[in-house]
Amino acid sequence: MTILLSILLLVLGFAILIKGADWLVDGASSIASSLGVSDLMIGLTVVAFGTSAPELFVNVVASIQGHADIVMGDIVGSNIANTFLVLGIAAVIAPLAVQSSTVWKEIPLNLLAGIVLFVMAGDLLMDGSGSIISRSEGVVLICLFAVFLYYTFGLRHGNGLKKSKSKMRLPMAITLVLVGCVMLPVGAHMVVRAAETIATIFGVSEALIGLTIVALGTSLPEAAAAGVAAWRGKSDIAVGNVVGSNIFNICWVLGISAIIRPVAFEADMTVDLLIVVFSSLFLFGLVHRGPLYRRFLFFWKQKIPEYNLVKHEGIVLMILYVMYIVYIGVRG
Repeated sequence: MTILLSILLLVLGFAILIKGADWLVDGASSIASSLGVSDLMIGLTVVAFGTSAPELFVNVVASIQGHADIVMGDIVGSNIANTFLVLGIAAVIAPLAVQSSTVWKEIPLNLLAGIVLFVMAGDLLMDGSGSIISRSEGVVLICLFAVFLYYTFGLRHGNGLKKSKSKMRLPMAITLVLVGCVMLPVGAHMVVRAAETIATIFGVSEALIGLTIVALGTSLPEAAAAGVAAWRGKSDIAVGNVVGSNIFNICWVLGISAIIRPVAFEADMTVDLLIVVFSSLFLFGLVHRGPLYRRFLFFWKQKIPEYNLVKHEGIVLMILYVMYIVYIGVRG
């Protein structure tokens, strides 16, 4: 396979992934909203899982084919991109009002998922050579995901949470979901094949390809959904999309991938795992606006409501992501 054909295959694969995810989210959101559930629940579940479907299919295919570095690189890279880049873009488009339950429950659950993944990499830190997410650890991740689902079900009748109204007929919504589900595995297979070939041709590690090209590509649905939600004033969907996607990626996608085949990753990714944990802590600091935030992060005299993300904070998040990309590029 020539390099030009690989690039074309990669672009086409991403196009199919993104359009498939777009139709899946539109259809699933319409079906869910017809049940009268809150915007936050839709964001945390239907939209988050729909936009994370590319990560699921890419990583299941990569796991079956034995490309563990792409699996770990995509999950870790996607979560970092979601928190820094996707939320940053959404906050720049429009201020994001964050529910207090998101600050004190969903974001801490997101942090817990990152910490659990880091703990599972304990043997990586012990011997400095590498680590494996075993099948039993995959089961633990899926159990954690079940806890998250149980919690989000309680948001269905949450007090004071905004609810959306369906504007799409049910048959059309179901059709979009089915077509999207068909397009996602096709696009995923194309992306994995092309990424593997490009990595081989240029002598670049699969981990770097996963952390950058694949991670960015599979995070595009989250970016599109969060950006549109912010533009339409639906902050709950924008923030819930990111937080829910991060939990989905670690607990469900990695859990399923590890059960299919234990996922090995190298000691070089220790810093990336730390950044996943740091990104959740940093996000909590931004929306909570505690003494550390007021004293060290943003010291100008601008009154910002508690539990909000505003434009200059979105810019800071995006700058942090650019710094991360530069770091992994230099690391190579």
